[in-house]
Amino acid sequence: MRVTLQPAYILHRRPYRDTSLLLEVFTAEHGRLSLVARGARRRGRGGSNAALLQPFAPLLLSFSGRAEMKTLTAVERAGGPWELPGERLYSGLYLNELLVRLLHRHDPHARLFAAYGEALQGLHAPGPAEDSLRRFEYILLDELGYSFAPGMDAASGTPVRADRRYRYEAGRGLVELTVAEHGPAVAYAGEDLLRIAAGEFSGPARAACKSLFREALAEQLGGQPLRSREFFAVRPRRPAEPTGGG
Repeated sequence: MRVTLQPAYILHRRPYRDTSLLLEVFTAEHGRLSLVARGARRRGRGGSNAALLQPFAPLLLSFSGRAEMKTLTAVERAGGPWELPGERLYSGLYLNELLVRLLHRHDPHARLFAAYGEALQGLHAPGPAEDSLRRFEYILLDELGYSFAPGMDAASGTPVRADRRYRYEAGRGLVELTVAEHGPAVAYAGEDLLRIAAGEFSGPARAACKSLFREALAEQLGGQPLRSREFFAVRPRRPAEPTGGG
């Protein structure tokens, strides 16, 4: 297998042996792959590729090999890196961890690849980042076959009613709460679910959207917490940098 100048992003990197790097990458046409960048950290004539092989930068990667782990043969910048200041950096790490945890190797997702680039652009831009994060989560769930209809009652098959309350049920979707469930269950107002179904991921439905997508993703993550969320738990919030995290 030999691939030339494939659009890609670095999701994770770590040192390998004395001078190399192990990379988890997300590519446009080949999905998630593991690559070894041999000699990437070597200091010598011509410098090193390590400075190019950074997360959040659109790249063109060339690689080859028959084994599960391919060998990186060339790298070029496809654009400037998306600078993610403050807590937005942790939001970017959250997106990367979701892809590493949930994507199968060698399974292409062209729509998700485009959505990831748009999410990074949204995190880089000024203003609230909530909409970019939630939209990416929604597309991720849909691309992996885990989506549900926010505007539909999964039990009855009828549209959600604005004046009712609903709970998320793993493997099904949203189900109207019974009178007995109104106390202990995590509930979502029907009016918020209708906003989410219309693609309104911020504004009045912001809190409901974040909680709902977190429930849906937790189901696919097998109850194992995301390490990137630990940053939001220990780092003080700064009002000037609203993000939304995981």
